[in-house]
Amino acid sequence: MIAQYAHRGTDLIVDPHSMFDCQVKRIHEYKRQLLNVLHVVTLYNRILDRPQRDHVPRTVLFAGKAAPGYPMAKLIIRLINAVGDVVNRDPVSRDLLKVVFLADYRVSLAEMIFPAAELSEQISTAGTEASGTGNMKFALNGALTIGTMDGANVEIAEEVGADDVFIFGLLADEVKAARDEYDPRDYYRRDPELRRALDMIGSGAFSPGQPDLFAPIVRSLLDEGDAYLLLADYASYVACQERVAQTYRDALLWTRKSIRNVAGMGKFSTDRTIREYAAEVWRVTPVSPNGAST
Repeated sequence: MIAQYAHRGTDLIVDPHSMFDCQVKRIHEYKRQLLNVLHVVTLYNRILDRPQRDHVPRTVLFAGKAAPGYPMAKLIIRLINAVGDVVNRDPVSRDLLKVVFLADYRVSLAEMIFPAAELSEQISTAGTEASGTGNMKFALNGALTIGTMDGANVEIAEEVGADDVFIFGLLADEVKAARDEYDPRDYYRRDPELRRALDMIGSGAFSPGQPDLFAPIVRSLLDEGDAYLLLADYASYVACQERVAQTYRDALLWTRKSIRNVAGMGKFSTDRTIREYAAEVWRVTPVSPNGAST
């Protein structure tokens, strides 16, 4: 299978038998594509440290657009591509881990991504996502969700069942409580894998020609408050991803969960949604073809 490698316009061969781990949405700090990148770097380091271990092959796919006036979102896109440059070319990791950022995200691209996805990344900081429809599209197509209890993830977990989604991280009320005394450097000091990943990003391991290129990202996390609590949720996220990998090893179990996700998504029908909008928001009643109210 060949994917178009976004920032260079070159082809990248990916393993169709690898787990397709997808995060497709607007690029924004609260949606935490950066948390996903930290996990990718952690996986990369684990492969380098123990190449003979039975790693689950992954293709980590990103897509989405950043607002024109949002420099940090644009820098995160550059980081995703820079990490991909290193990981995809490293002979130790390239058969086990691929990172792809698909450029020019649009409906025609979504029509290919959603059916192919196996893992849906819905990892916004709890309490920040108003709703979200991408997670619904992924689940309707059989992808399993890894996410926080935020936005429509809450309803998906209710409909599908807690055993068939992968939930991690702080809850919304815990996020509020944590902000009062939150020290991101405390997490950095205590977690060697997190510290290693951040040090690599900040020191130019993924941007050797511009060693300070991604320093603003690290600074935003360690020195400017980590506004969306990535470091607080990092360990929980990585542990949850380990559960994902173990589940993926059991093809029958994964398939059962996938089928139950599809079967449990009836609530998210547009028919039901429009009926509720009509009744509760617009205050209108249906009209039959002959003009009579129904």
